[in-house]
Amino acid sequence: RCCFTQFLEPGCEDKPSVRAEPTGGADVLALTKDLHLPVAVPKVSSSPSQEFPADWSIKTRILFMSSQPFTWTEHLKAQEEAQGFAQHCRATETTLPPSVQDPRLSRELRCAFQQSLVYWLHPSLPWLPLFPRIGADRKIAGKACPWAQDEALQQVLKNDWSVSFTSLYNLLKAQLCPYFYVCCSQFTVLFRAAGLAGSDVPTAAIAPTTRGFREALRSIEFSLPLVEGSRTRKRKISEENLETEVADGLRESSGVEDADEPAPSDDEDESFSWLEEMGVQDEVKKPDAVSIQLRREKQEVQVDHRPESLALVRGGDTLPLLNLLINCRSLVAVAGPQAGLPPTLLSPVAFRGGTMHTLKARSASARARVPGGLEDVFSLEVLGPILPHTVPALARVLGPAQRGAFRAVLSTHEPSAVFNTHPAAEQEAVGSHQDLSACGLHPKTVDQLRQCPTLGKSALRLLEMKDYAYTWKA
Repeated sequence: RCCFTQFLEPGCEDKPSVRAEPTGGADVLALTKDLHLPVAVPKVSSSPSQEFPADWSIKTRILFMSSQPFTWTEHLKAQEEAQGFAQHCRATETTLPPSVQDPRLSRELRCAFQQSLVYWLHPSLPWLPLFPRIGADRKIAGKACPWAQDEALQQVLKNDWSVSFTSLYNLLKAQLCPYFYVCCSQFTVLFRAAGLAGSDVPTAAIAPTTRGFREALRSIEFSLPLVEGSRTRKRKISEENLETEVADGLRESSGVEDADEPAPSDDEDESFSWLEEMGVQDEVKKPDAVSIQLRREKQEVQVDHRPESLALVRGGDTLPLLNLLINCRSLVAVAGPQAGLPPTLLSPVAFRGGTMHTLKARSASARARVPGGLEDVFSLEVLGPILPHTVPALARVLGPAQRGAFRAVLSTHEPSAVFNTHPAAEQEAVGSHQDLSACGLHPKTVDQLRQCPTLGKSALRLLEMKDYAYTWKA
């Protein structure tokens, strides 16, 4: 066994490497270096609590560490694996004791662990990595893609994908699916059922977006929650906004610049009508149409590809969004390694055309140097895509097995971190009355996902349980 002096630094650098399968005596430090850790030190921490906030980002890896071994997660018997799959498909609620004396002998615990690793995906192409899709061209390049030059085959894939997408949306509307993701090569869409994230209506969050895509959404009412002063495209400008924009025009005419000025309205002409009534319209320099358009385009393009470009669609407008995505030609890349490949659908529950997959989990052990000598340290690495319900599900299983103490370093798919923005900022959290008892998740997980998001553009980076109480950093 090997020794190391530093067990974990949350702010260590990302150092990708080619890794061999770890053995029972593998150095946990090697796993932490290989893990995609955030460059910045987590900046938001918490005091001990019985729960931790919901995280709507997709995780790619989680490294659990504990003074108790994780060997009980290995070599599940065929019957235990089958029971875990059955419990997942039947949404069986498993209640574990507060502490398990010998996890290796607890069939109930091992079945619950298997149940927590399941997710559903479409399309399923075993030789292609279908998540993440943003920035995945290098990983897909060189792989066999027989549809790349075959338009007929591309259409077959697209039709099959449309059926699966529609199936997921119908399940969501019926509150039989809590949420799902549509992962494209340029952006990701998170659909959430009514009652989740503090919203009483279904929501769809899209990030990152571009001005061109937002123009394609012009027929759908949407908002940009992270852009100050943003408003839905169909909402008429109020009189207060008109006066504000007139003041902006006056400042512009006097040469005063304002770096934080709001985007000009489509109705700039109307904003000067009251000047005509006063007879002073000739004394004010009115911005010409070209200047207005250039300023608008500049400010819109500035948020492209950034978290601030998050677009939110609510309620009945999620159905037109579904139809727009199905018919949007730019949804599928026309060139490059992902050409002709439909977006990846990720779901916590079964859907038409979905394929069951399980997260990869493997354990390791090492010796850590501590004051007074050495101690055994054990790790469990879980490889994604890790959906929002999986983290609390794993925490419920690992708590009893590790005697109420473990530490977890979470690696986030960064483009999805912005989904932790509160989608109902202009409304009260009224989604708690929605019945989600049949959505396929554990009741405690549903209660956690009901809460209004509190992480903003951040995501959980570090989660620690001590004496069965959680602390976390984002």
